[in-house]
Amino acid sequence: MSIKFHLPDFVRHFRLNILIYEVMKMRPEWFWPDICVGSVYGTFPTSLWNGGRTFSGSMDRNVMVEIMRQFNARGIPCRYTFSNPHIKEEHLDDEFCNMCLEMGHNGLNEVIVVSPVLEAYIRKNYPKYKIISSTCKQIEDIEGLKEELVKDYSLVVLDYNWNNRFEDLAKIPYKEKCELLINACCIPNCPRRKEHYDYIGKYQMALTEHMKTPNLPFNFKDFECEQMQLQFYETTKYRTHIKPIDIYEKYVPMGFNNFKIEGRTSTDISVLESYVYYMVKPEYKDPARLDLLLKLTSKYRYFN
Repeated sequence: MSIKFHLPDFVRHFRLNILIYEVMKMRPEWFWPDICVGSVYGTFPTSLWNGGRTFSGSMDRNVMVEIMRQFNARGIPCRYTFSNPHIKEEHLDDEFCNMCLEMGHNGLNEVIVVSPVLEAYIRKNYPKYKIISSTCKQIEDIEGLKEELVKDYSLVVLDYNWNNRFEDLAKIPYKEKCELLINACCIPNCPRRKEHYDYIGKYQMALTEHMKTPNLPFNFKDFECEQMQLQFYETTKYRTHIKPIDIYEKYVPMGFNNFKIEGRTSTDISVLESYVYYMVKPEYKDPARLDLLLKLTSKYRYFN
């Protein structure tokens, strides 16, 4: 059974994610067996439908096409994080987001959703996309999760609070449809997580409108959360953190084989460390880290 890691972000970490794929091919002995890049998730800036993390800026369409081509040519899906919970009927005609969907409508790429309205729209108008249920739905009861898993989703990204609850995980059906968020920065049972997701969705919408109309006032205050500033290893103390050895010795034997690494807004160096931590065998971590860092900071190119 192939073990799939779903990586952040196809724009911010474009070079790093191409690099990890190529080094996995060049030095397979460094990596745990049977692992692969299952997808690279994110959005092009600035997407009204984006959720989970804010992302602003602008990008030439030709660059966007080339980014998607580079991943797709390697068999790697680009997964749009269209998980803004506030998308309604009046937002469905957004020109930029529809252009993004049209650009990747080839049967390989994927979309993460929360809004039922947006989900129905994508299923009708862009049927070649695999649809994934977002962790932002925060489904924490077993019956609700069972109901979600029998729906027509390619994968369901579990709420991070399921992590390491092995008695409960054993009761989950369709484990091959579950994706586990293995390095969440949130504290277990964070009481503000839903509030934060709601805030991010509203912020992204206001930001998108502001970029379309710069004279439009933009008065959003930052959502204060110290967890967002933690370095990678500071999050490993939480009971919801999944250790690398447990992936291979516990989760995979149970039937889980999809694992999501978060880090869309982190630096390349921090995200690279999480890749080494999870995907590289213990005895090769130091040479792999050095090799990846040297290649990441050099002018060496893997793009074709």
